[in-house]
Amino acid sequence: MFSASFATDLPRSVLETARLRLRPYEVGDAAAFFAVLDQSRARLQLSFPDRLRAVPTLAAATGQLALFAQDWRTGRFYVFGIWHRESGAYLGDICIMPQRGEQAEIGYYLAESAEGQGYAREALGAIVEFGFEQMRAGRLLIRCFADNERAQQVALAHGFQLLTKEAPERPWFRFSFWDSEPPKPAILHFTRTR
Repeated sequence: MFSASFATDLPRSVLETARLRLRPYEVGDAAAFFAVLDQSRARLQLSFPDRLRAVPTLAAATGQLALFAQDWRTGRFYVFGIWHRESGAYLGDICIMPQRGEQAEIGYYLAESAEGQGYAREALGAIVEFGFEQMRAGRLLIRCFADNERAQQVALAHGFQLLTKEAPERPWFRFSFWDSEPPKPAILHFTRTR
């Protein structure tokens, strides 16, 4: 497990790629952060339900960004907003969370208008480097739904390997017309070691 003393020594990093700037959120980012989440609720409901529940309003977005700053200081969770370097447009976010055994899990989402342009691939490259070099993680994990081919391709492009597949939360044979929601697709685990 990552030590708390090491995690608190991490700088408030700004990571830059050819087109992107990844940085910890600031209070002034709340409106952009909320707008992307609010416009993406239907798309992100399965993958980021906790984030969506935590940010139902702009006021809640401000509070969530304050929690991200606290998580950063304690080393519990590192959340970076993703901005386009040239235009300054907010595109989404990417996070990395320390886990047991020197493993860290990565999660990310983009605004719908930013998808399909290679931004996720570019942001993931910067976070992989951050995870291995600054956090000293020995292994990185990405989980994504089996029907999310784009996310799988992004992981594979950075050397992640398919590890396991979780069974759907409710198998198809238990689905009935009386269920309130259809079963979730299987989850794939992609890992990469240092």
